[in-house]
Amino acid sequence: MVAAFQNTSAEVLNGDSSVECDVIVCGDDPNANQIAHALAAKIPGVRAIDGGKLENARILEHITALLIGLNIRHKGHSGIRITGLPEAAYQSGR
Repeated sequence: MVAAFQNTSAEVLNGDSSVECDVIVCGDDPNANQIAHALAAKIPGVRAIDGGKLENARILEHITALLIGLNIRHKGHSGIRITGLPEAAYQSGR
């Protein structure tokens, strides 16, 4: 089991434009992590990044709540983009 895509707007994912968001993948099973990374790589503009163990998903849920509030307040479909990491950080799930 992995946690992924909870910070990515369903509205944006259903659109035709490049998504331009990062998907943070949290999980304890390397094979499941790799599958989530591969799925993210199929979406134009999405980068997957290893977020560590599955227990870290609870932290991501707080970010999700923040994004929902921002989207309601500003009538948008925001996501997140992680900056400042080496390109290797976005390579297929490790």
